[in-house]
Amino acid sequence: MFDPREKIVLLIDGANLYATSRALGFDIDYKRMLRYFEKKAYLLRACYYTALIEDQEYSSIRPLIDWLDYNGYRVITKPTKEFTDASGRRKVKGNMDLELAIDALELAATVDHFVLFSGDGDFRYLVEALQRKGRKVSVASTVSTQPPMIADDLRRQADHFIDLAQLEKEIGRDPAERPAPRHRDPEDDEDDDDY
Repeated sequence: MFDPREKIVLLIDGANLYATSRALGFDIDYKRMLRYFEKKAYLLRACYYTALIEDQEYSSIRPLIDWLDYNGYRVITKPTKEFTDASGRRKVKGNMDLELAIDALELAATVDHFVLFSGDGDFRYLVEALQRKGRKVSVASTVSTQPPMIADDLRRQADHFIDLAQLEKEIGRDPAERPAPRHRDPEDDEDDDDY
């Protein structure tokens, strides 16, 4: 599937990869992911796309974004949009498909092989466009969940399909490495009654 002489780029649809790894029951170790693909070919770039809620004082994704930015990933973000649908329900939208597609097409002149981490069927046409430019495209998602996390037409369009369930040992975080939840010791609060 990979040729060590080829230049590869990882295109990561952050929200989609997160949902897929959750459905499979493991966390992605992004450092191990880089090392895994660096051994396969010449890793030119790893791009992580995600939308952020701007008005939140703290976002649970912010530490990940900061870590990725300092550890070899190019992080592409944009603020989410908030709107009210026809039923009066508040909705939040933060689609990064267009940014990912434009970056891929701009890189097509210098990249041999794209690895797309997404199961979103909207990317089928992007995959086809990259293939018309003579580029190889692998798609990483899973069919091991019910329902599968990848659109069938995207999977069929790709040159290669990488089932993330098969990569858990290579790119999954060791559960022992996960930080332990912080528990308060009541004895530390003996004299402190105002909490």
